[in-house]
Amino acid sequence: MNFALNTPVETTLGEQLLLLSLDDESGTEKEAMNVSYAIAAASLVELALAGRVEVHDDQVTVRDAAPLGDPTLDGALADISGEERRKPRKTKEWIEHLRKGAVAGTTKSLVGKGLLREEKKKVLGLFPVRRYPEADGSAESALRQRLDEIVMRGAAPDERTASLVALLHGAKLHGLLYSKPRLATARTNMEKVAHGRWAGPAVRQAVKAAEDALTAIVVMTVVTTTVL
Repeated sequence: MNFALNTPVETTLGEQLLLLSLDDESGTEKEAMNVSYAIAAASLVELALAGRVEVHDDQVTVRDAAPLGDPTLDGALADISGEERRKPRKTKEWIEHLRKGAVAGTTKSLVGKGLLREEKKKVLGLFPVRRYPEADGSAESALRQRLDEIVMRGAAPDERTASLVALLHGAKLHGLLYSKPRLATARTNMEKVAHGRWAGPAVRQAVKAAEDALTAIVVMTVVTTTVL
């Protein structure tokens, strides 16, 4: 299975999302909650791209339970395969379920690939925290360049890059790529890319289901936070 997106180091969609969300120097997370849901959704999209799962009527089912060789994706596939015998779940339910271990597994993988480094610190000299600054910026730099070519310059997207754009758009993470005054234009362009015909029906259906689920989760999170 090829996870390459014209980057020196091969990365999954979830890893790409995490790279985009971390401050390069401090390793602190931006939009942490939305990113965690997007990374979970990325696992479903990866499995769909690999032909392992499919989505019909918003229910995720397994087509092929063979492992892919990636611990995070194989764990997600095993969870879906086991649960499917009892009761198929909808896309949103799987995103919420997979979120629990998605960020930790993705972070560990990026450290293992040498793209992030782990730093252990204490806040106020008491509370231990871990940060993940950039160790090798080549992958993120190439990724941002490719995304900019597609989003702002109108280059034709490949299947994987368009899937990433759809995940970013669904989770309202446009700000990880652009700031004002380009943000509004980028948001419009990303929506066009996300809803384009860049893949076969099965993949488009899975990506659309993930995008819609992310949007619903983000809206609900905002409403809940505002009320509280």
